[in-house]
Amino acid sequence: MLARTADSLFWLARYMERADFIARTIESTMRLEVLPRAGADDSAEWEGALESVGALEAFQKDHPALGEAAAVEFLTFDRGNESSICNCLEYARANGRSVRTALTIEAWEAINEAWLELKRFETRRRGGKGFDREGVGRFLDFVKKASLDFDGSCYRTMLRNDAYWYNRLGLFIERADNTARLLDVKYHLLLPRSEEVGGSLDYFQWVAILRAVSAATAYHWVYRDRVKPWLIADLLILKREMPRSLTSCYESIDRALDSIARDGGRSGASQRQARAMLTRLERSTMTEIFQGGLHEFITDFIEDNARLTTTISEQYLFT
Repeated sequence: MLARTADSLFWLARYMERADFIARTIESTMRLEVLPRAGADDSAEWEGALESVGALEAFQKDHPALGEAAAVEFLTFDRGNESSICNCLEYARANGRSVRTALTIEAWEAINEAWLELKRFETRRRGGKGFDREGVGRFLDFVKKASLDFDGSCYRTMLRNDAYWYNRLGLFIERADNTARLLDVKYHLLLPRSEEVGGSLDYFQWVAILRAVSAATAYHWVYRDRVKPWLIADLLILKREMPRSLTSCYESIDRALDSIARDGGRSGASQRQARAMLTRLERSTMTEIFQGGLHEFITDFIEDNARLTTTISEQYLFT
């Protein structure tokens, strides 16, 4: 496969997954913002949302005040934000179009339909109608459905060849990064100093995070207990049964890289690096992680995940 084709398939999946994650983050933050917060800064949740998607610094450059309207606009339709949902879907479609022959009809139609629907949303906004909270909710539902449609079409219709594995590789590297950032932000931004850990606000923040990764039901199935921060961390880091956990993502990354190596006839640095990260996760316990510092563990993971992306790019000559 040509390097530029592999690169486009890789980033196509990353952009679709990123759009889905941002939509889920906005949705959970909007739920949190309506909770009563005695003496707390109303912008705290949106600061956390922007930080979790890596957009806080970019937002602060052009926006003196932080609030729901400005944050939602920046994360959804602002073309000046490289990671806005609008840009993610545009970039995904551009990458998909460049590798049209490597995709099935169903996978391409899922991308193209999402792009056409995005244009319809933009047209309504330009018409001066704008979006209230209900309208934003409809837009976020559309984004989540578009991601599911694309993911499902790839899983159900693509041959398990190198095109499929590059696509899956991008999806799971992006998903692992998103899950890690969400966990880290919870510990450092979401809970105000005036609130008690384990209090009612803390509880609703953790529930919102579970909903953001579609894990609320899974949590109760696995633990059959009330919401506890260390159990949520366990679910999203170590439980291979949880599709968005770091361990589950790296099992899929390891499998994708091994499949690419098998098709190409040789393995390399990216396969060794991914296997080392998976082994570290498999051998970890929550006791060890908390003793060493959850923030430190997640920071190291995010950096290692980024290094793996660089290694993959160098090994397979992405442009």
